[in-house]
Amino acid sequence: MKKYISFFRLRFSMGLQYRAAAAAGVVTQFFWGGMEILVYRAFYEADAAAFPMSFEAVVTYIWLQQAFLAVFGAWIIESEIFDAIRNGNVAYELCRPIGIYQMWFSRSVANRVSKALLRCVPILGVAALLPAPYGLRLPASPLHGALFLLTLLLGLLVIVAFTMLVYIATFYTLSPDGVRIFFVSAVDFFAGAVIPLPFFPDKLRFILELLPFAAMQNVPLRIYSGSMTGEEMLRAICLQAFWLAVLVGVGLGLCRRAERKVLVQGG
Repeated sequence: MKKYISFFRLRFSMGLQYRAAAAAGVVTQFFWGGMEILVYRAFYEADAAAFPMSFEAVVTYIWLQQAFLAVFGAWIIESEIFDAIRNGNVAYELCRPIGIYQMWFSRSVANRVSKALLRCVPILGVAALLPAPYGLRLPASPLHGALFLLTLLLGLLVIVAFTMLVYIATFYTLSPDGVRIFFVSAVDFFAGAVIPLPFFPDKLRFILELLPFAAMQNVPLRIYSGSMTGEEMLRAICLQAFWLAVLVGVGLGLCRRAERKVLVQGG
């Protein structure tokens, strides 16, 4: 376990070095979040009663989404891992007394946490100072705030576990580009990154909430905004834990199989 913590610390320290990129990202996310809020504002002014979430809840959802974009973003994938598999450098990893799944998992978590830490503080701070109804509001209750932190951690682990499947798929393909594009598109849509899941038709929303994508960002953001009841929160947290166990189990199995049959081309 200590060696994987060391991988986490090294990757985390490396991620904190990119402060200029984080500052640029903060500015971009402020503008993007503001545009999204204004678009929703136009729809709510037409007929606010037609929407399943209050405008204040949607605003909070958007600001949290922007603040923790590095945690939820499906596009945050380490190209170094893809390169190691394609150019054969993964052979060096296989020679070490470590599990490459655990090593890549810890690195991926550290990469996302470091990026999120640099961006979330300024975004949350400024968004909280904006006047109502355009600012970030407090959690619906202390319980909602505590469950938000729990589900945020579970959502991070779920999306990293899903990302690991994308890495492992590269062992079986000539290029990871197709898998990566499909993965990013599917997660962004089905996880509620484009449109919050409550805005989908009821039958479709019921199905989407059972999929692993909803466990990534839909659950923590809706719990914070108070759009989930006690029973819904419990069911959502259980689904997060379930999908985390399933994805990690499948990922470990596929990774071990790939390690036994990996082919390294070239010198």
